[in-house]
Amino acid sequence: MRNKLAAFFYITLMLPGFSPFCLGQSSVRAEFISLESARPIIDGMRDVLPPDLNAAGPLDDGKWSTWVQIKDREVRDRLIRGEEDTLVNLLRFGVTFTQEYRIDDEFLARYGISSLVNSFAENRANDLIRAWMAPHPSAGLIEMRTFIEKHGHSLRTSAERAETKKYLLDSLARLRDEYLKYKAQPKDDRRFQMFQDRGISLDTNLWPDYLLDMTFRSMLEKGMLKPGGARRIAIVGPGLDFANKEAGNDFYPPQTIQPFAVLDSLIRLGIVNSNTVELDTLDISENVNVHVARIRTAATKGQSYILQLPWNAERPMSDEYRVNFIGYWQKLGGNIGQPVPPIRVPEAAASTRTRAVKVRPSVVARVTPLDLNVVYQRLNWPKERAYDLVIGTNIFLYYGAFEQSLARANVAAMLRPGGFLLSNDKLADKVPSNLNDALEVTVDMSEQPLIRDVVFCYRRGN
Repeated sequence: MRNKLAAFFYITLMLPGFSPFCLGQSSVRAEFISLESARPIIDGMRDVLPPDLNAAGPLDDGKWSTWVQIKDREVRDRLIRGEEDTLVNLLRFGVTFTQEYRIDDEFLARYGISSLVNSFAENRANDLIRAWMAPHPSAGLIEMRTFIEKHGHSLRTSAERAETKKYLLDSLARLRDEYLKYKAQPKDDRRFQMFQDRGISLDTNLWPDYLLDMTFRSMLEKGMLKPGGARRIAIVGPGLDFANKEAGNDFYPPQTIQPFAVLDSLIRLGIVNSNTVELDTLDISENVNVHVARIRTAATKGQSYILQLPWNAERPMSDEYRVNFIGYWQKLGGNIGQPVPPIRVPEAAASTRTRAVKVRPSVVARVTPLDLNVVYQRLNWPKERAYDLVIGTNIFLYYGAFEQSLARANVAAMLRPGGFLLSNDKLADKVPSNLNDALEVTVDMSEQPLIRDVVFCYRRGN
């Protein structure tokens, strides 16, 4: 029965030659937020409690434990829909398997009513299926083929391929409907909870990393962070970059960028020491956790990690933003590795600019994956292992106000006094928490249309 399952999978790494601590020790474990810790949030948010929690009647430890474990499982199940979104973006944007026009947002909105766009989609679906069946598909194509097969689709017979094609096009129609709903929503503070009913996606790009770099510099200038003042870092949901919703580039293998972009910025600014810093990734995705575990294991054997650093040059930006971003991008990785020739950009993705960095094994080995649902779980750390910085970009908008408040409590419990949470999502604050507003860093990417990026900085009290 689902409500009797322990709904978290804890990855234990036993890596030869590198063991800053053993994740299998009982002193280091993920635990669900207790009723005692959640009680102030429950009492202060009666008007927005999830209906099934309200229906549970008076809560005791047993009812609460069952509820949070069920909710944890439901959140993890949303990863399936998120991976389906990645598949649809591969269908929309991929350039390695087709010569057909890309289905950008304008075309997406017209899918189903435009015979031209319908033709693009049909051809792309046919080409993707042929690419899956061809010898030696790319790592990204293999990952997506594995996904569809795991969820009941097949390429063995013509009838099964037709059914798989229907699934692809139905998924494209679903994404179209979600996109139109997103466009119609007001862009007020509700945007920070806008995806609470959507699948949880792993896609990433460089824009949040650039804004984090700006935030670190601002915090350093204001004395909020000090040279050498941080050692323990956590990134919630670092992402796995492949076929993202902006450009969907599929000409390089799946990769995780943010842990290394953050380390590069912190080392360059002198906030951390490259020889002592420890960075944990906190994620519910098995794909992310396995990827990070694999590259860390390889690093202990002396293998570097090559990062492609692509960005979409056609995205609207002011001249000032573009100049400053390019300056950041050109030096990105210089403190953690060395430039190497990037994978060639296919002609069909000519709007993509890219370069590549080979990250040193000693840096990669400082990144540790932990399976944790920060909304419902926290780490049972010794106090000396509390984090100095926790970072979560494009993560908390997948949750409503009640869940965000639980996440605030869990993050606060894992931070040292005076430590910081940085997020580009404004967290619900109806119920006081031990995380207090400390700073907002805002930058306008463009004015027409207005694209405004913000990082909210919260400081843990004593």
